[in-house]
Amino acid sequence: MNKPVGIVSMRGASVGLGIALMLLMAQPVLAQDALPAPRGPVILTISGNIAVSNRDGAADFDREMLVALGMTSVETTTAWTDGPQKFQGVLARAVLQRVGARGTTVIATALNDFVAPIPMEELQRYDVILAMVMNGAEMQVSDKGPLWVVYPRNDHPELLDPKLNDRWVWQLRSLAVE
Repeated sequence: MNKPVGIVSMRGASVGLGIALMLLMAQPVLAQDALPAPRGPVILTISGNIAVSNRDGAADFDREMLVALGMTSVETTTAWTDGPQKFQGVLARAVLQRVGARGTTVIATALNDFVAPIPMEELQRYDVILAMVMNGAEMQVSDKGPLWVVYPRNDHPELLDPKLNDRWVWQLRSLAVE
């Protein structure tokens, strides 16, 4: 009783191919997709250890590109405002995933050249957002916009530590992944 070798091999190959396809599909595809050029004014540039760019090793984003990554809300207090504020923006980790960022630190730079290192682990662990809207109004440069790094500090007591205040970079213009 000989088994048809070709059929067994083909079935084994089909199973192996199916498993390989499932594994490929489980990988995040966003970071591998080409990043289009911004159509509007650039409000954020990401550089450093990134896999996806749209300009000379950097990734430029306009407002629409960031909104397309999905908006989320955070209601929290800040060291600079009275009472809880409602912020809307994109998760920092979603932006970093989109460009295939790999590193341990993200250097945030503001329009006025203020620089703050932010541990990548914090951006992955907490729902830190790049806020574009505060209390229903689009943030302007004159009021900490167009982007403000906002931590969900009221959701996690450890984020209330004043030593973290420097990481709340307002008028954010760039992130460098190291």
